[in-house]
Amino acid sequence: MSTKPKLYYFAGRGKMESIRWLLAAAGVEFEEEFLETRDQYEKLLQDGSLLFQQVPMVEIDGMKMVQTRAILSYIAAKYNLYGKDLKERALIDMYVGGTDDLMGFILMFPFLSAEDKEKQRAIIVQKATSRYFPAYVKVLKDHGPDFLVGNNFSWADVHLLEAILMVEEKKADVLSGFPQLQAFKVRISSIPTIKKFLEPGSQRKPVPDDKYVETVRRVLRMYYDVKAN
Repeated sequence: MSTKPKLYYFAGRGKMESIRWLLAAAGVEFEEEFLETRDQYEKLLQDGSLLFQQVPMVEIDGMKMVQTRAILSYIAAKYNLYGKDLKERALIDMYVGGTDDLMGFILMFPFLSAEDKEKQRAIIVQKATSRYFPAYVKVLKDHGPDFLVGNNFSWADVHLLEAILMVEEKKADVLSGFPQLQAFKVRISSIPTIKKFLEPGSQRKPVPDDKYVETVRRVLRMYYDVKAN
């Protein structure tokens, strides 16, 4: 029996992508089972694998874990990406929470209409450049340029890099006014495990396309239209 974590989700980003990022950053190999049919999803429901009747779900260390934040916290703690003490852990939680807020503007983007996508793109860029990026520039200036927390690479760094790349997909030059974040991006991207994850052929998922959206809608029976924030 494999001891690798096994991830249950769609063949796309969504809420599972940050889990993939964190496992990859820790140098942990993992397996994936992609949900493609409603029957697969209902089987997980029927066998009790989905405590709150939702994915992502990760099998790890004999547990079937749901709730994205709980999964990420466990992985971060298990692989020493959660700071050295309670204070550092609190800071990591705070920075990850802020990054989550930014990612929230992007998560449902693929499910919007073409008109709403253009509105949401402007919102994403505005929020990133006026609220979130300046906050992380301040952190790096006050703390030191290498990492967001302490003297070591942490979950907070992984999460911020993921968010930066997501926003750049919406506006390629979005970091033009943020040299500290440009340097941060280069530095964190050069960490061997991250560099490997960013290379072609990794388990990192591409920008969600129409096939991904259709699969999610079909499996979860999403028959309503998502609205822009």
